[in-house]
Amino acid sequence: MTTLIGRDSEISQLEHCYNSGRPEFVVVYGRRRIGKTFLVREFFDNKFAFSFVGGHNESTQMQIQRFAYALQEQFKQAILPKLETWIDALHTLSRLLESLPGNERKVIFLDEMPWMDMPKSRFMTALEIFWNSWASARDDIMLVACGSATSWVIEKILNNVGGLYGRVTRQIYLRPFTLKECEQLIKAKHGQWDRYQITQAYMALGGVPFYFDMLDVNQSLAQNIDHLFFANGARLASEFEQLYATLFKYPDNHIAVAKALAEHPGGLTRKQISSYTKLEGGGLTKVLNNLKKCDMIDDFNQFHSKTQAVYHLIDLYSLFYFKFVENNNIKDQKYWTHHINTPPIYNWQGHAFETVALRHIEEIKSKLGISGVATACYAWHNKEAQIDLVIERADRVINLCEMKFARQQFEITKEYAEKLRNRMGTFLSSTKTRYGIILTFVTTFGVVKSMYGYMAQSEVTLDDLFESPK
Repeated sequence: MTTLIGRDSEISQLEHCYNSGRPEFVVVYGRRRIGKTFLVREFFDNKFAFSFVGGHNESTQMQIQRFAYALQEQFKQAILPKLETWIDALHTLSRLLESLPGNERKVIFLDEMPWMDMPKSRFMTALEIFWNSWASARDDIMLVACGSATSWVIEKILNNVGGLYGRVTRQIYLRPFTLKECEQLIKAKHGQWDRYQITQAYMALGGVPFYFDMLDVNQSLAQNIDHLFFANGARLASEFEQLYATLFKYPDNHIAVAKALAEHPGGLTRKQISSYTKLEGGGLTKVLNNLKKCDMIDDFNQFHSKTQAVYHLIDLYSLFYFKFVENNNIKDQKYWTHHINTPPIYNWQGHAFETVALRHIEEIKSKLGISGVATACYAWHNKEAQIDLVIERADRVINLCEMKFARQQFEITKEYAEKLRNRMGTFLSSTKTRYGIILTFVTTFGVVKSMYGYMAQSEVTLDDLFESPK
């Protein structure tokens, strides 16, 4: 196994299951390009008793035929197995596995399992029979199933109410990389980028390892952004539709919600989302739940309020796509290089940095020394003011977090200090909280120690976001 970046917990879980001495049904899932297949193949060093990859939009007949070829090749059979159904396919697999000598662990890897479950394929019935009537009684069997269609994995496997109810022995969900893990990936590519550049890349790519691996560390970030998003044949310009089509069976409604949230950086309530998208009822609930389970959106309850939670689009790749790629009618292949010092990009950087901070709340709490303190995180706004992150602590203190992206230390001017005082006053009078208030600045390089710098009662810098939580 090569050195894997991050994924320490996931590797530990795979090791535990491999050595458990009992039948294991392990599900590894997460969004497209997050590294599921890479993790499994690297961990097992591509040494499987059997492996098969489902085909996107491939007919059931074609997939079963490919399955037969895979059985013939991997088990070195002289005759191609005759398979007509998935029940035939998995039954034949069980018989061939039984023919293997020894009692050592036999790992079966079924990649992109959701693609095997075509309409009328009866794949799920076959899988239930395979596991319940054979594999679950074999202490040497470890079935590893992967899938990018997160909503399918959750609905059909993890929340199965039929024959597979409670059968999964371990579920491993791969989340996007943190800033620290992206830095490790850049260093593994022998890149010399500083944390400011890596953060800017993160704001466009999110923590998706596959996207970061596309970066040419010998070129500038601007050159990379142009190459990946704006040049002829740019790979990430065409990635968007494939991403949503892979994640969701009917992606149009999910895209509509994501786009509405992208157009409202302050977030939207469910009622507002319904107004913009015309989705409502159970249909909207399902879309929101699916997007949240895939780490595309998140919701924050309003601080001590009965009003609806506010939803934010937290997938940074989608934010970048909606802002700069979707309607890029200029056709400038060096758009980023030519516009890097313009107001639209400055405005996007401010919003994107807020999202980066929201994806690193544990790192923020670690820097503030409150990792061991029970906390609850909220958003808050009224007609006069808005605070993106409110951290309420069990020690009766509240951190009001102000996120600022800047090229150098951020300076609090007289006018901005007045704005901050008014915002805090509005928060206190509106919420009537009796907790102590600490105004916390989350910035790239800290706050200038000036006449009004005292307003920043605590600080979190970019370097702190790159540290592992303690």
